[in-house]
Amino acid sequence: MSDLTILPLAGPFKATIRPPGSKSLTNRALVLAALARGTSTLNNVLFADDTLVMLDGLKKLGVELRVDQPAGQIEVQGTGGEFRASNAELFCGNSGTTIRFLSAVCALGHGSFTLDGIARMRQRPIGQLVELLRNVGVRVEYPLMDGFPPIQIDAAGLPGGNLRFGAAQSSQFLSALLQVSPYARHEIRVDLEPNQTSWPYVAMTMRLMDHFDLTPELIRDPQTGEPKQIIIPRGHYRGTAYAVEPDASSASYFLAAAALWPGATITIAGLGKNSLQGDVGFADVLKKMGAVMSMESDSITLTGPELLEGIDIDLRDMPDTAQTLAVVCLFAQGQSKLHGLHTLRHKETDRLAALSNELTKLGAGVRIDQDTLIIDPPQTITPATIATYDDHRMAMSFALVGTRIPGVTIQNIECVNKTYPNYFSDLNILRETTISP
Repeated sequence: MSDLTILPLAGPFKATIRPPGSKSLTNRALVLAALARGTSTLNNVLFADDTLVMLDGLKKLGVELRVDQPAGQIEVQGTGGEFRASNAELFCGNSGTTIRFLSAVCALGHGSFTLDGIARMRQRPIGQLVELLRNVGVRVEYPLMDGFPPIQIDAAGLPGGNLRFGAAQSSQFLSALLQVSPYARHEIRVDLEPNQTSWPYVAMTMRLMDHFDLTPELIRDPQTGEPKQIIIPRGHYRGTAYAVEPDASSASYFLAAAALWPGATITIAGLGKNSLQGDVGFADVLKKMGAVMSMESDSITLTGPELLEGIDIDLRDMPDTAQTLAVVCLFAQGQSKLHGLHTLRHKETDRLAALSNELTKLGAGVRIDQDTLIIDPPQTITPATIATYDDHRMAMSFALVGTRIPGVTIQNIECVNKTYPNYFSDLNILRETTISP
């Protein structure tokens, strides 16, 4: 495990960055392509820890894949929802999308399937997904501890039926079920309780299902406009070509870097108004804090302000940007309150506790009130060695502090391999594009 001391930038910069393909879209596209009839060609695929374990799991289920990593391309021979393997042990590392999506995929099979991961994965709740699967007729057991991986699925196809879905620890539980629902023996209808967690990720799943030629029906409450019910027609996805757009969560670090430097400008290529990802909304959050931002159909440009203002905001719909925003708040004027962070305790680490620990090291006043993080920025930031808790987002977000002040060291930088192996080399692009005085 390597540590890296970040060298501050000499000044503001003007750069264009195209982040790697979205992890969320890559893993969804791989599942839908594997379920489809016919061949799909996926481009701009993310090759990182979370997607590599998904590829390994699909191979163990008998999916034929032709991988061209240098070209960022994968050709997937669809199974039509009928997998060759009747028994498999699937190791999912610490990838939440992989264990959740593949659990639902295995429910379509016929045989016994075990899904497990690293020690941290065994601490991440999966009970709400198991209950969803049980409610549509799937037999799922816990070999060790109820509510947590590993899980064992004794599958005989997916029966289907109607069910209700409340506020969840992860929207991925609902996305996992939606993706396999067209292959159930009986139509699946999901009644939704109000205040859904991370709804933009569910909307992303449904839009991608539509791209693979199967369209869920979404019914909204006529008074509130909130999603009320999803009806998934029975059928098959169709093999197609799909280009994965850049990762909006990864883009957040570079948008934040520009916000921290008065006069710095960053352009994010490949993301904009047409993005499927809710995290593009992070640019609007920085605009509310004082940054100058413009968004085109496929690009975002942001310039850092002379003064950043503290913010009071609900991040329920984009929790993966919470760590990035917390770091930005260190440099803002006045207190910030980040609400809607209940899912952060069940991520790669307890992110609320980790944020409190590391922001405090840097001199901030930090308080946690249920699912709200309250940050009082320090008058002067204290140099510190930042623990990353084997969490890629801790490493990438806190590295931004080091672009402004000396003496910030990031521990275990290899943890970024989970979603962005080239992060630190891309961060150096900012250094190479510093504006001359």
